[in-house]
Amino acid sequence: MDKFERFRSEAPVFAYKSFSVTETDTTIEIDYVFDIEGLAQFHPGWSFPRPEGMSVKGDAVFERLAFSLGMAEAVSYWKAACSPLMRVECDELDSQQISWWKKLYFLGLGEFFYVNGIDTDVDSFMDIQCTGRFECTSDAERPELSGCLVPIGGGKDSALTLETLTQAGIKCRCYAINKRCSITGTVLTAGLDESALITAKRRFDRSLIELNNKGYLNGHTPFSSVVAFSAEITAYLNRLRYIVLSNEDSANESTVAGQSVNHQYSKSFEFEQDFHEYEEKYLRTGIYYFSFLRPLSEFQIAKMFVSHRKYLPVFRSCNLGSKVSPDIWCGDCPKCLFVSLILSPFLSRSELAEIFGKDMINDTAMNDYFIELIGKSEHKPFECVGSIDEVNLAVTLAIRNAEKNGEELPYLFKKYVEIGMYHPGKADAVNAEYCGRFSETNLLPPEFREILTKEMERLL
Repeated sequence: MDKFERFRSEAPVFAYKSFSVTETDTTIEIDYVFDIEGLAQFHPGWSFPRPEGMSVKGDAVFERLAFSLGMAEAVSYWKAACSPLMRVECDELDSQQISWWKKLYFLGLGEFFYVNGIDTDVDSFMDIQCTGRFECTSDAERPELSGCLVPIGGGKDSALTLETLTQAGIKCRCYAINKRCSITGTVLTAGLDESALITAKRRFDRSLIELNNKGYLNGHTPFSSVVAFSAEITAYLNRLRYIVLSNEDSANESTVAGQSVNHQYSKSFEFEQDFHEYEEKYLRTGIYYFSFLRPLSEFQIAKMFVSHRKYLPVFRSCNLGSKVSPDIWCGDCPKCLFVSLILSPFLSRSELAEIFGKDMINDTAMNDYFIELIGKSEHKPFECVGSIDEVNLAVTLAIRNAEKNGEELPYLFKKYVEIGMYHPGKADAVNAEYCGRFSETNLLPPEFREILTKEMERLL
């Protein structure tokens, strides 16, 4: 019996036992209790800044939001033993909601199942049963909403969104989970005061790490769904109309060739649309959730981003580097390599080396990640990276630029030429196609579509 089946038999029930909401003078605290019967109990929580005069006591909408954030959190703890039954003891879900959550969990855990060698399907991997009842009986009066909440992760995408919207005169507040230097730097570089940044604090229960150290299952979860539900709470507390994400069209590409395994599932348009519909039917806040950059590819975003050079010293999107303070580019991971490659047609090698602290494109240790990024492997790196086609376009253009300038090619570019991937004659047509692309698979309201279109015309 493999670990997956053994853990499921030993821990047949995962319980979402309760959530509680407490108000202090300055915060709204949400505490959760999850339980794997006979194995462990978890007590994660959140702290949201409380706007002056705001109270959520007896607010049915906020109760639904708090419960839903718990559902998004629960999967991180459920995956340790993959219990076949999730018992929800503190609220009720109808059959459509149960199907919605099972879809998010199953597709959001696609990488987790793949890496751990788990063969399962959406029908059998988990059942959700509800034994609780929703206590509140009426919604609070719907308030007037205005302005935007822009989640900021510290990378180039959210910087481009914030810069474009603020320059267009859109009133923006920013949102972060557990503030980092690159996030604050992005907000200040956009010309906003630090008070424009709303930071929620997420308390992770480290008992889960103790289970992982004992051999229980670990792996990637759909974290962007946690961002979505926590941003919804923040927008609701601050009476903001729009949640403006910075996920791009490239996030829809599968990570594993020929399979529906997408590291970025909860950044995909499929999830964006599902969340949008769930919000309208079940959360009913009046908040509109969408991604501003959805019509664009990573290549287009990179080209537009470098025109705002003031962000080059402050942006960071390295997951490993985000775990140290101040956050850095680690210079050793596939995410650092991808960002270096996608920017390589638009910045010199010396400028890239200044950003990353090393010449990554000349680093032989990056060879395996490079092969994955250009599509010569079974799968792309399990990171938030762009599509294979746009990586190949960026590399081809960067090599051609180097040849025109009489520069010696760095190690990875030499490798690219040697394996027969370099086809400069096709680059202009592909470049023109990418720069003119505007995917209609998006949820942009007309006002935002016009802003993005004008910025594209100006920069591309």
